[in-house]
Amino acid sequence: MTTFLILGALIALIIFGVPIALALGVTAVGFYALQGDFFILTMVPQRMFSATTGFTLLAIPFFILAGNLMNTGGITTRIFRFADACVGHIRGGLGQVNVLASLFFSGMSGAAVADAAGLGQVELQAMNDRGYDRDFSAAITAASSTIGPVFPPSIPFVLYSSITGVSVAKLFLAGVVPGVLMAIALMVAVYIVARIHKMPRRDHIDWKEIFTSGLDSALSLFTPVIIIAGIFGGIFTPTEAGAVASAYALVLSMLVYREVKPRDLPKIVWESLIHTIRVMFVIAAAGFFGWLLIQQRIPNQLVEAMLGFSDNPAVILAIIVFILLVLGMFLEGIAVIVLTVPLFLPIVTQIGIDPVQFGVIMIMCSMVGLLTPPVGMVLFAVGSIAGISVGRLSKALMPYLFGLCLVLLGVVTIPALSVWLPNLVLGGN
Repeated sequence: MTTFLILGALIALIIFGVPIALALGVTAVGFYALQGDFFILTMVPQRMFSATTGFTLLAIPFFILAGNLMNTGGITTRIFRFADACVGHIRGGLGQVNVLASLFFSGMSGAAVADAAGLGQVELQAMNDRGYDRDFSAAITAASSTIGPVFPPSIPFVLYSSITGVSVAKLFLAGVVPGVLMAIALMVAVYIVARIHKMPRRDHIDWKEIFTSGLDSALSLFTPVIIIAGIFGGIFTPTEAGAVASAYALVLSMLVYREVKPRDLPKIVWESLIHTIRVMFVIAAAGFFGWLLIQQRIPNQLVEAMLGFSDNPAVILAIIVFILLVLGMFLEGIAVIVLTVPLFLPIVTQIGIDPVQFGVIMIMCSMVGLLTPPVGMVLFAVGSIAGISVGRLSKALMPYLFGLCLVLLGVVTIPALSVWLPNLVLGGN
């Protein structure tokens, strides 16, 4: 009964439009207030503070700052030009470029909304200039931005690691194959849609342009190499990698490309700060709410209930994935992670699912949620930039959502897609 009361109150607050951070906090505080346990309420500030002080979480503001610097420092434009030179000749032209550019950029920002808001504006403008259908352009821009949080580095993986204790390095490696598969699935979908609608493409490969744009963007594309090589070479931790990425982006933007001036820095830092505060406030509220769940033994009760329903790991995992996809329709990805990881991790551990694989599954489910109404953040961001309604964009997204869901199904049913590479590089079962 306690479980239903707590989760029911939380769901009711969310349905009535209360922000997720406030809903989490009010539910936890309200429960203890009704119990008359005012001594525990004195621990609210301490629990919220401790939830945000993990060393791993320091990577989040740095990766956000790095993404904002790249958006304003000419880095995204150079990446797009290089991607255009590489795949612009394939059927679907700039649609293919859109996906490849997002794969390149995802290795630097680690955030879907940063990709959609930064690189997305460059992509939409270029596709509009070449006469592409606006619905098609917006749909592939939104879909391709979801590669970012799966392909390393990734802000959601950092958050998942801080909650579960799973190695960030393993999670980063686990996202490589699924991230590439997402890109391939989207490129195939673009090719099919482009053939049906006879969309334009460039006539031939321009090797000179590939060389020129590749040279111009080489330093930008070197960013993920620095991050990944530094982490796995033992030079710095994943948290320190965020600081290195920010410093490198700052040097490129100000000293090499010279597109960011000293007067631009306060605005960039302020925007990064606001984004970080939003994320950290959710994490802080979830810290106290998670403590409530553990104290009331709610994860244990859910484990017993789900194992009592079925002892088949495939059935239990299918139920969890369905719940994650439904939650993704109403909550942002960060909220889904902080809310469900404490609930579901004991269950997947009990049925023998690798926490690394589950991390990839969870992030991919939340990415699908970013593209689904009524609260898909990327859906609204791209719709606003492109000037089209969420309904039109949702309809145009269907072929790409189908491709992403196929990849998700593959990661759910074939553990090797996510755990093979981290086990090969870092060792494991």
